[in-house]
Amino acid sequence: MRILITGAAGLLGNAVVRTAEERGHDVRALGRSTLDVTDAGEVDRRLRAEMPEIVVHCAAYTAVDRAEEESHQAMAVNRDGTRNVAMASAQVGATVIYPSTDNVFDGRSDTPYRPDDETSPVSAYGVSKLAGEQVLAMSGCSGIVVRTSWLYGSGGRDFVDVVLERGKRRGSEMTVVDDQVGCPTWTGSLAPGIVDLAESGARGTYHLCDAGQASWLDLARQVAEVAGLDIEFKSTSTLAWGAAAERPPFSVLDCAEVESILSRHMTPWRESLGTYLLEAL
Repeated sequence: MRILITGAAGLLGNAVVRTAEERGHDVRALGRSTLDVTDAGEVDRRLRAEMPEIVVHCAAYTAVDRAEEESHQAMAVNRDGTRNVAMASAQVGATVIYPSTDNVFDGRSDTPYRPDDETSPVSAYGVSKLAGEQVLAMSGCSGIVVRTSWLYGSGGRDFVDVVLERGKRRGSEMTVVDDQVGCPTWTGSLAPGIVDLAESGARGTYHLCDAGQASWLDLARQVAEVAGLDIEFKSTSTLAWGAAAERPPFSVLDCAEVESILSRHMTPWRESLGTYLLEAL
């Protein structure tokens, strides 16, 4: 298949490019410098020139805290940019795969969220990503929404990198939030799942992340244990941490539907983290 990837230089886009190329697909990798998704005319011209069968729309505004002050910019990319990609894709008959987020939920559930559960984002970032889902649904374009959470991997700085960097300091300490629970997910797990969905012909909304659940403190401790880091961890609450954006306290995602389509179980998050760190260290 001919697969066009927006945001190809980012954390997820980079992994999707590698996976799709390894599978032998005809890949068109477009970073922000080569495709501005907020420019509708540019998006339309590029898709007409490339004529992809699948567009994996990884271009996104992902600065969760900064989005509280830059909600207009977040909407410009996550909503309007997605509309531009969806409308252009509809014109060339391409299917759009839109990576979304656990931040579309408010976190008040005590059981993992299913794809058809009610959305209620509590941050400007979550609102903008849900708006992207909505414009994709209204565009008339064939589409797949893939919600995921707590991404880390090569090609960008993430929470795992922060822990690794802290561990380089002798006798280091690190204070980490322990009252947010989600699904740490390696891009090396997510990207193959996205390409699998593209190859399957599936349509609709799915949850796709590594299996199990953890707090940020659990994740930090696991990174330190696997990497052999000497860090003294201290726990704190979300309220005490004082981040600009509110986060869902519980955002674990139920991946049963996508596991049925892909005929396999998601990899446990500790196993994925171990594989990633073995490659990264």
